[in-house]
Amino acid sequence: MKKELSLLCASALMITSLAGCGTSSSNAADYSNTTLVGQVQSINGQTVTLQLGELSQQQPPASDGQGPSGKPSDKSQTPPSGASAGGQSSDSPNIDQNDPSPTGSQQPPEQPSGQAPSDGKQPSDQGEGPGGPGGPGGGMTSFTAGNETATITISQDAVITIEGTGDQTSEGTMDDITTGAVLEIAVGEKNTVTSVTVKRVMSGGGNSDTVSNGTSANTITDNTTVNSAAYTSTADDENALRIDGADVTLNQITVEKPSGESSSTENGDFYGQNAGLLALNGANVTLNGATVTTGAQNGNGVFSYGEGTVMNISNTAIHTSGDNSGGIQTAGGGTTNATDLDIETQGNSSAAIRSDRGGGTVTVDGGSYVTNGNGSPTIYSTADITVSNATLNANHSEAVVVEGKNSVNLVNCDVTGDMTGTYQDSSENIHNVMIYQSMSGDADVGQASFSMSGGSLTAKAGDLFYVTNTSCSIVLANVKLALANENLLTIAGNSSSRGWGTEGKNGGQVTLSTDAQTLTGLITCDQISSLDLSLKNESSFEGAINTTGQGGTVHVSLDSSSTWTLTGDCYLTSLDNSGTIHFNGHTIYLADGTTLTA
Repeated sequence: MKKELSLLCASALMITSLAGCGTSSSNAADYSNTTLVGQVQSINGQTVTLQLGELSQQQPPASDGQGPSGKPSDKSQTPPSGASAGGQSSDSPNIDQNDPSPTGSQQPPEQPSGQAPSDGKQPSDQGEGPGGPGGPGGGMTSFTAGNETATITISQDAVITIEGTGDQTSEGTMDDITTGAVLEIAVGEKNTVTSVTVKRVMSGGGNSDTVSNGTSANTITDNTTVNSAAYTSTADDENALRIDGADVTLNQITVEKPSGESSSTENGDFYGQNAGLLALNGANVTLNGATVTTGAQNGNGVFSYGEGTVMNISNTAIHTSGDNSGGIQTAGGGTTNATDLDIETQGNSSAAIRSDRGGGTVTVDGGSYVTNGNGSPTIYSTADITVSNATLNANHSEAVVVEGKNSVNLVNCDVTGDMTGTYQDSSENIHNVMIYQSMSGDADVGQASFSMSGGSLTAKAGDLFYVTNTSCSIVLANVKLALANENLLTIAGNSSSRGWGTEGKNGGQVTLSTDAQTLTGLITCDQISSLDLSLKNESSFEGAINTTGQGGTVHVSLDSSSTWTLTGDCYLTSLDNSGTIHFNGHTIYLADGTTLTA
């Protein structure tokens, strides 16, 4: 249940009732000892006009009798103009973890999304964890508008509660009240507001309010084995092939979805509507030696949706050319196991390995994964994703995006990104690996994780790592790193123009640990962020941290086998050095006033 916060200032709201067609009443309505629910129609300074209505809780409806309709989405996937950024931890004081940004559709890197993020959940649309609104196995809160409106003037001292996923809430500001947001306002004695809550509700985001998997040209519901069959669809909102609740083996099949309009990017991103092949309702599918080709928007190649659904796919070629069309997509708690795939996507917000609202588990071994669109990283994660022995190239996007309480683990992979420009916001950071929280509701709030051992990570543009509006751990072990500029890691807040938290509260918290790792470059940690850097097991760092002055909390530790060679003056909070520091004529300044030189 949401946690209600009382207004710090017992200032009254002036609530003017407006009837039916917008005719204003001459008398201020008395709402004492009642609760108002309404959707924001307009905002003028501290004054908000609401369309009054009702909230209801409902289970996701089945779209056509063929499977669960899925969960509602308030964001479509699209990378932050690159990307959208990261997950944050609930115990992070500097991170606005539950800023709902109801209107902020972002195109995160892949997604960061509206979660259209880049695939753009940008970063993207992201999945919402079990128990949250629309989460797997949970109901959805929806809003039904009535015929009356109310105009409300909110004190600047008012404390506003933001509903996040599950039971999570956070304190917000007037900036979090945006057109389209649904508010629940408790009014006490003498028309005095006691709480204002920005509700997390099922939202169409410009798309259909009805969650749907769409239809299917071909549906398999019985356990069977199929060899050398062809499946095609050109209709709107239709899968070429759907496996519904059955154990099915598919050998050497062809799936084609060359056309067919998508009526809802959210249904396409979250529930598999318009995908080439969709598995759902606990289906267990083995797909081997297939060719999957799509050209429609939301034409995700192979989509695994829902808890209990397992897609095992090997030796398969998947090519997509529409926007919001990933190669393999996992959402709603599904599972995808992939081996030796050849995936290439052309569209925007079309990650090769993609997950969305509800997340799941994705394991990939071997193969080639290439993206060519903006906001289309090779991996966009709102799930737990492990990739081994693969080659991944993003030709016009960051390489990898992790959103929220999710993970990417890379083992002996060669990964390259080239973020040629921002996707939606020219002020957005250019980067290669982005870890963030979009606040779209598609990814649970919590600590994100990025780990990489062996292989190579190459940036052709931007900072190698960028973390904003989240807490995360980064682990690097014997990875060959190639930087596009001098910036190894940027940890910073953002303007919140994309809805990524509240400006001034949306920094990053990073724990960076190395094992036999060589690091070079500059690390920047701004005043609302933190860094804990540990150099271990013969790791070396040739670079500097916060060269222009004291930023956020920065702690650095070196074990006895590790070295740090300074390339500039550094401003730290604390240092634990059991290794070797080569000062090169530079100075380390500690927060307690201590200065360290050679």
